[in-house]
Amino acid sequence: PYYVDMDQNLFLQASLHSSDQNLTVFVDTCVASPNSSDFRTLVYELTKSGCASDSTYALFPSPRSDVARFGFNAFSFVSRFPSVFLRCELVVCRYHDYSSRCYQGCVSRFKRSADS
Repeated sequence: PYYVDMDQNLFLQASLHSSDQNLTVFVDTCVASPNSSDFRTLVYELTKSGCASDSTYALFPSPRSDVARFGFNAFSFVSRFPSVFLRCELVVCRYHDYSSRCYQGCVSRFKRSADS
C-alpha cells in the first residue's frame, strides 16, 4: 500500500522489462475502485482510450520509451471506503511505429447514428 493525503499529487510509473529495446509503452485506460477484486460495480475512470477522464490526470515526460509516467490528485470514494485500488491497461508497441496504438494518443470513439 501507498498512503497519501486527500488531493495530494500521486505520481506513478510503469516500466516495461524486456530485452527488446525497440518497444514502447502507452497508458491506455486506468480506473479506480474501492474494491481490489471488483473493477465493474463502483469505479472511477482516470483515463479511457488514452483520453483523460479526470481533470487532474496528466502524462509526464519519460526518460525512455519503455517507461510511462502519469499522475493525478489522490481522492477517496466516500468515507466508508478507506482504500482506492487502481487497474491500468497499458499497450506495448514497436518503437517509432507511428501507425500503432501507442502513437495515436487520445482516441475518442463516437457512435454513428442509426438514423440514416
